[in-house]
Order: sequence, then structure tokens, then C-alpha cells
Amino acid sequence: MTTAHRRSSLQAAAAAATAPKSASRSLGSRTGPGYEPPEHRYTTTLRDLLEGVRPLPTPGDSRTSERPLSPETELYYSGDLGLVRRPCVAIVGTRAVTHEGAARARRLARELVKAGVVVVSGLAKGVDTEALTAAIEAGGQVVAVIGTPLDQAYPAENKRLQEAIYREHLLVSQFAWGSRTHQGNFPARNRTMAAISDATVIIEAGETSGTLHQAVACNRIGRWLFIARSVVENPNLTWPASFLGQPRTRVLADTEDVIGALREAGAWG
Repeated sequence: MTTAHRRSSLQAAAAAATAPKSASRSLGSRTGPGYEPPEHRYTTTLRDLLEGVRPLPTPGDSRTSERPLSPETELYYSGDLGLVRRPCVAIVGTRAVTHEGAARARRLARELVKAGVVVVSGLAKGVDTEALTAAIEAGGQVVAVIGTPLDQAYPAENKRLQEAIYREHLLVSQFAWGSRTHQGNFPARNRTMAAISDATVIIEAGETSGTLHQAVACNRIGRWLFIARSVVENPNLTWPASFLGQPRTRVLADTEDVIGALREAGAWG
């Protein structure tokens, strides 16, 4: 595939994952009954968070139609911000995860925790929930990057998990307290998650999955991107071909692949 064709494919992948007709649709309040928002919350910027830890995104270097991520993006957080200074790997994928995909997410999370890696995810149903829960149960630390303000929990069934994360781990949002949640929040959340992490692993994702926004962001800002072998070998999926061949994109065969990439990138200093 030529560079021009690959660039066109990346644009198509990002476009397929976006639904313009609903991009401005408000999802309303997602707080849900019984959710207790964090009492202590703070603000920082992406620049201040990442400076000296990971390379900053450069707004002017976008090679796709994806909206660039600014280093001046304001972030709201509750919990231990120091977790971002440790090696961080995002485990992401579909909400409608299969039994096999859920098992892969849990196993990867446990093995990363054993290696001293902080597990990052988005607190959505499916892959996100499996990865975060498994990491916590294994005694590890996690970062959840959410598409709602800190005072809202979505999905509501994860409200207790979200409370545990801001109390004992780290909860991050780029959306101001009290603001309404829109469909467009979630692609933006994925781009921020890509920047916060040293690497992203996609466990399962369909042709129009919002996870593809994170894949595009990884390529654009030079973060490692791993795609599960089961996804790459799925004959019903065309999107992996748009990313394979990029400088820091690999097929994931084993957890050691990710750990090796982190070592190569100097994630342990």
C-alpha cells in the first residue's frame, strides 16, 4: 500500500467511526441515581501532565481528518495523578465484547499489572470494564479516561467502579463539571487516552467502532498501537489493514510484545 493510499485509508477508517448526524446530539445527564461524584477534584493541562513523561501531541502535524489534540487541552481529574508518570497501556475495544475477547482483555490486564504497568481504559461496557476490573482485582493501578464530566457516571452500572477508581486510582475527563454529554465527547476521549498512554491495545473492534479514533490518534502522535491477532485475522474486518505497516503498529501475539515496546521506548526510564 502506498503512503497516499494508506493515508486515505486512515481517513476512511476515522470517518467510518464517526456518525455526523448524531455528533451534536446531547445524551443528557448521565449521573444516574446513587452515584457519588468526587469531593476532591483538580485541573491540569495535557501539556503539564505529559511534559517530561511522554512526547506532546503537535496540533499542526495531523495527517488525517481527525481533529488534532491540543497540548493546552484542559483536564479535570480526581485521584493519583502520579500514575501517569508510570508505564501506561490502554486496553480498549468494543462494548459488545465476545466471551473470548473479554477473556483476552482480562488476561492482558493481569499480565501487564504483573509487569508493573498501569492499565488505562475508558470505563465503557465491554472491553473497558473487563480490563479495568481485572487489573484492580490483580492488585494493580488503573486510569479511567471518561467521556462525561467527573460528576456523571456512564454507563450507570459502572458507577461503583468509577467511584473506586477516583478514590484509589485516577479518573480523568476533559469535560467541565456539570456540562452536558454529547456523542462527540467519546472520540475526543479516545484521542486523550491515546496521548496519556505509552501504547494502546485493541482487543476487539468492528468496522465503525469508536476505538478507531484512538488507533488514528496513536499513529498521528507516535504512540505504539497493538491490534489483537484475532482481529487482524478476522476476514470480516478491513480496518486493520489501514493501520498495519505504520511505524509503531504491530500485531499482538503475546503480552511480552507490549512490554518489549515499552522498554524500547524507555517507559521505565
